[in-house]
Amino acid sequence: MRFAIVSLLLLALSGCGVFAPSYRDQSVTIASNANFDPARYAGRWYEVARYPNSFQAGCAGAIAEYQPRPGGDIAIRNTCLDETGVPTDDVSGRATIVGPGRLSVRLSGVPVAAPYWVLWVDEGYRTAVIGQPDGRAGWILNREPVIPADRLAAAREVLAFNGYDLSRLQASGAMAAR
Repeated sequence: MRFAIVSLLLLALSGCGVFAPSYRDQSVTIASNANFDPARYAGRWYEVARYPNSFQAGCAGAIAEYQPRPGGDIAIRNTCLDETGVPTDDVSGRATIVGPGRLSVRLSGVPVAAPYWVLWVDEGYRTAVIGQPDGRAGWILNREPVIPADRLAAAREVLAFNGYDLSRLQASGAMAAR
């Protein structure tokens, strides 16, 4: 419950520019994935790395689940994991596709939608890089809890190309245990 309440409140505030630092050089152009396929993106993803953010405080990792809905929206469920990988809380919402690789995410009870850009997905839709244009959040997601070194390196390159500061990226979940 704490994760849901805190995440809802702080996501709303971060959307207004309060509390959240930017991890991205704003002078660098950010680009979303023009070939993004929401149907292939659907399913379970494990967070393997993220930029620190207040709405995930207390989460050692996370699981994100995306499910297409009639009308084109995507149902979202994010589950917070403790340091042993046990779920502690979750929050749900929906995403609306607003452009190629660009989604607008609204979590339950939050009146402010947040931009969620898919910056890159590997050809097999096994690894994804997500960012926000303002650089206040970013994630590396993988279909399995442990990501192969080559895809992690590629994901990090995508973040750097889009102006993100790699020194601030933190391993999470199974990656943090390495």
